[in-house]
Amino acid sequence: MTRRDLLKSAAGTAALASLLQADSDTALPGIPHFAPTAKRVIYLFQSGAPSQIDLFDHKPALAALRAKELPDSVRQGQRLTGMTATQASFPVAPSLFTFAQYGQSGAPVSELMPHTARVVDDLCFIKSMNTEQINHDPAVTFCQTGFQLAGRPSIGSWLAYGLGSENKELPAFVVMISQGSGNMSDQPLYDRLWGSGFLPSKYQGVKFRAGNDPVLYLSNPPGVDPAMRRRYLDDLAQLNDVNLREFNDPEISTRISQYEMAYKMQTSVPELTDLSKESEQTFNLYGPDARRPGTFAANCLLARRLAERGVRFIQLFHRGWDQHTNLPKQIRGQAKDTDQASAALITDLKQRGLLKDTLVVWGGEFGRTVYSQGKLTADDYGRDHHPRAFTIWLSGGGVKPGLTHGESDDFSYNIVRDPVDVHDLHATILRTLGIDHTKLTFKFQGRHFRLTDVKGRAVTEVLS
Repeated sequence: MTRRDLLKSAAGTAALASLLQADSDTALPGIPHFAPTAKRVIYLFQSGAPSQIDLFDHKPALAALRAKELPDSVRQGQRLTGMTATQASFPVAPSLFTFAQYGQSGAPVSELMPHTARVVDDLCFIKSMNTEQINHDPAVTFCQTGFQLAGRPSIGSWLAYGLGSENKELPAFVVMISQGSGNMSDQPLYDRLWGSGFLPSKYQGVKFRAGNDPVLYLSNPPGVDPAMRRRYLDDLAQLNDVNLREFNDPEISTRISQYEMAYKMQTSVPELTDLSKESEQTFNLYGPDARRPGTFAANCLLARRLAERGVRFIQLFHRGWDQHTNLPKQIRGQAKDTDQASAALITDLKQRGLLKDTLVVWGGEFGRTVYSQGKLTADDYGRDHHPRAFTIWLSGGGVKPGLTHGESDDFSYNIVRDPVDVHDLHATILRTLGIDHTKLTFKFQGRHFRLTDVKGRAVTEVLS
């Protein structure tokens, strides 16, 4: 019996039915495993790795240690990147920026983030994040897929697969990218970061571009009207259905559904991206950049509109945080890019009653070193990659507001309390959506894979 004959058999038909069920727009059987506190996620990914020491992880004792050598007892022989491994000296570089405590929670925030400071009581800081990856590509890949090598499904794809879609007119997983004003030659971002890996391709993220044509090839070409497009797709679906019956390939079913989604998006996407009905008050909230397509602020405003329309996973990538040199100047620009818009998104979601069931995540792939990369001067320093301790924040979606979880040492170098790794973060995100991370799996090449691989625990201490 050939493989084709087998797939045509009753066993093959049953297997295909199982695959097509996983290809539907509804949640997988048995999900949710718990009562969810969030329906959707907005992940504000700060690509390049923000310096926790200059933004949120205040270490006032460092002022007395400025320019002194980082103690060996702190570094503990931990590995360095190739960019600083040959340095003869590792001088401590305290932040040049002042901190103050804000809100009832008293969370310390740098002067670089005045708008974020006003919403700290809606945020949950995790100051004990850590990762095994020390370079950008594997670290970003790890944050997005739970594995440092390319090829696994991204977190948004896992959620689209497990939970399905709330809106049949828009993709379940949308991605937007903005370029920061910090490091203009920051690390590139690859489409595989929002890919579906070995999951059916309908679950990959759809990238929205800036401008009048946010999705490539979505608009009808000249001379093709909607009625003609509809007839074309109907005929194409019939041809694809013949192939589906012949070969029993679930990717053919995916292709049919994706053509239909593209047709629906011809109407839904222009309506989504038309900001003409947004109030002046809203634009003032997000800041002047909100009127410029492709900026982080404009993408945050679109993220709120996507959340309103039930898109399951919305990911904003903002490049420019990789500040090995000239950090004080570069980080000012990055903070200006993101501070007002991030805080505005929290405020806007809260005012519209959406924050309670929308989980917002802000953070990068790792942190930055306490020691200066290159020469330390009175007004300048750089910071190398640091995976051992960094800070992120969460808001909404059943997360405890006004809480700080975890703690780094006095050098923001090692974790001294409640470590949280990337698998733990993923497990926590899934938990807010009602998913047991050990039970959301997909069998591929004889193994049941999951986002959290073989590790991870939901950090229930930060959940309401």
